[in-house]
Amino acid sequence: MKNTPWGVSGFDAPLAPCPFFARPYGLVLPDKEPETILPEHSSAAAFDIFALSDVGTNRPDNEDSCGFFIESPDQVIFAVADGMGGYEGGEVASSMAVEITLRAWRESPHEWGAAKRLARAVQQANIEIHNRALAVPELRMMGTTLTAVVVDRGSLAAAHVGDCRLYLIRRHRILQLTKDHTVTGERVRMGLLSDDAARFHPERSMLTRNVGHELIVSVDRISMPLIRGDRLLLCSDGLYNVLRDPEIELIARGQCCSDAARLLIDSANERGTADNLTVAVFSMMAETGLTPAPTGWRERFRRLLGR
Repeated sequence: MKNTPWGVSGFDAPLAPCPFFARPYGLVLPDKEPETILPEHSSAAAFDIFALSDVGTNRPDNEDSCGFFIESPDQVIFAVADGMGGYEGGEVASSMAVEITLRAWRESPHEWGAAKRLARAVQQANIEIHNRALAVPELRMMGTTLTAVVVDRGSLAAAHVGDCRLYLIRRHRILQLTKDHTVTGERVRMGLLSDDAARFHPERSMLTRNVGHELIVSVDRISMPLIRGDRLLLCSDGLYNVLRDPEIELIARGQCCSDAARLLIDSANERGTADNLTVAVFSMMAETGLTPAPTGWRERFRRLLGR
């Protein structure tokens, strides 16, 4: 997987896209260069979405994966995974995580509701990756991070394991919705390490939780209402380790989803990144009729404490 924009909205370029899964069934991840697939959008579209993955400036291969599936005009699921366990294991684990999560979502009963469908899909991905690692000796150390997001008629549900980050951008303010499941992330939440020190700490990528190493994984679940104009940004650590949160918001400001993703990847590459880069950008374009959740300092403090 080389310089690949995965799942495309309004994208016309020779780069190969991260898998967009069109309704009612999906497109299997290709081994070579996949065909560019463009979801149909109209002026009355409820949302826009775009995802892009890049090998970065310092890695020979891309162990990140991402994809999305549009189930209806007002419902979409998208996911980003960052593999671990060496090139072969990391690439296999991250690809499996995204593919299985989207497949399990499509196959689950609608009556369960978005949050339950998503949680079950992520657990299914964990079980299948764990079983594959047990069955194939060359893949025994593989694992991956995984963050998957569903927006259903303006309501967000997310499932999170690892250190990919989900941000909410509202009225030019950016808020990290997920917690980093890393050694440094825990120390920051305990007040033992500053954000700046964590960015350059040698253990910044040491995970405390991942998909695939255990039969059952603990999954953080997030839910909140969105309002028109809200933007969600889901990225791997290759992006936020290079660009600070305010820079991410400023670069993406005023851009359509495809341009925002491209600018973020290009900006990180210009600085030089030691890791692969993946970003998915979602924009809520329609009125949702929902009451916005609080995003001030009290809410941020509550999330940092995990309450």
